[in-house]
Amino acid sequence: MYRMRALSFKNPRHAEKILLEMGVDPQGAKLMAPKTVHICIRLDDVPVHAAQILKQEMLSLGGDAAVARGTVIHSIKETPVILMGTYKQYRKLISKLKMQPFKLAELAHNIAALLEKYNKDLAPIKCGSFTLPIHERTVIMGILNITPDSFSDGGKYFDAASALEHAHQMVAEGADIIDVGAESTRPGHLPVDCQEELKRLTRVLDKLLQEIKVPVSVDTYKASTAEEVLKMGVHIINDVWGLKKDAAMAGVIAKYKVPVVIMHNQEGAEYNDLMADIIQWLRDSIAIAQEAGIEPQKIIIDPGIGFGKTLEHNLEVMDRLDEFKILGKPLLIGTSRKSIIGKTLNLPVEDRVEGTAATVALGIARGASIVRVHDVKEMVRVCKMMDAMVRR
Repeated sequence: MYRMRALSFKNPRHAEKILLEMGVDPQGAKLMAPKTVHICIRLDDVPVHAAQILKQEMLSLGGDAAVARGTVIHSIKETPVILMGTYKQYRKLISKLKMQPFKLAELAHNIAALLEKYNKDLAPIKCGSFTLPIHERTVIMGILNITPDSFSDGGKYFDAASALEHAHQMVAEGADIIDVGAESTRPGHLPVDCQEELKRLTRVLDKLLQEIKVPVSVDTYKASTAEEVLKMGVHIINDVWGLKKDAAMAGVIAKYKVPVVIMHNQEGAEYNDLMADIIQWLRDSIAIAQEAGIEPQKIIIDPGIGFGKTLEHNLEVMDRLDEFKILGKPLLIGTSRKSIIGKTLNLPVEDRVEGTAATVALGIARGASIVRVHDVKEMVRVCKMMDAMVRR
C-alpha cells in the first residue's frame, strides 16, 4: 500500500526546494512550484460588474472568488471579494485583467505588487556602521526604560549608572539593539514634555553611545527630541504613533537617514474591520515616511500590541500577524510582559516570562523579524530555537 501524507508549503521557493529534493527535473520544479501554494486576497468596495468579471476569470483558471449575495442580480452596488488561487493562477489572472475595463488593469498591477511583497525576501537593515541581520535570524531589541512610571520596570533604571549597567547586561545576554524610552506609553501615563524627555535621555545616551557596541534606538514620537538624539548619534527612532503625532517627525528621520519603527496606535479601541483598519493605518504611515524621503528599506512596522486594542483584539492580531506581510516591511512585535499576557494568565508583571516566550515564538512563526523584550537572556534562547525550526 502506498504511504500517504499531506504537505504544507510556506511559499513557492519552499515548494521548489522539496520538489528538487524528490528528484523532479529543475525546469519542471520551477514550473510546478507556483501551483503548490494557495493564497487568498480580499478586496473591498468592488463594483458588482467588476466583481462578476473577477469571479468568472478566477473560475476559468480553476480558482474561485467569494462575493456578497446580490452581486449576480445587481441588487447591491458594491461587494467585498475574496480571491482564492495559487500563485500560478494569479499570474494568469493578472495577464487577463490587463485587458479588462472598470479599473481592473490597475487592479492587476496591485495584485502583482501584493504577491511580490507577500513573498519578499527581507534585506538586512543598515544602522550607521551596524547591520541588522533580519534576513538571517530574529533580531532582539532590549528594552531600557529610564522612566519613573513604566508599567513593568518604572524607576528601576531611572538613574544613569543603573541604566548603563542594565544596557551592558542586555548586550552580554544577546541583545542586538538597545531601545531607550524616557516617557512611559502605558495606558493612563502622564505625558512628558520635550525638555524633561531630553534631560532623561541625554544623561544616559552620552555614555551609552560610546560604550555599547550595538545600535541604540530611542522610543519617542516628538520630532524635536528625535532631532537632538540623532545629532548625538542614535541609530534608530521608534515612534509609537507611526509618524502621525508630530508632523515634523518624518522629515527629521529622513534628514538623518536612519531606520524608523512605525507602530500602529489609536485613541480608543473601535474598529470597522480590525486587520483591515490596522493595515491601512500602517500603509498610510509608510506613505508619510516615503513622501518625506525615508528610504523604503529602512521602514519597520509594528502592529502595536497593547495600544488602542482590547484583549480580544490583541489575541486576534497575534494570530494573524502573517497578514502584515503584504506591506513588504520587516515586522517588529512588542508583547513583553504586556496585558495580553497578564489578562490571559492572570499573572502580575514580574511573572510573565513564559507568556512572553509564547508570544515571541508565535510571532516568529508568523513572520516577525524583530522582537522587543525585557527578558533578553530567556528570549534569545526562544528565538534561537524558533529560528532553527522556521528559518532553515
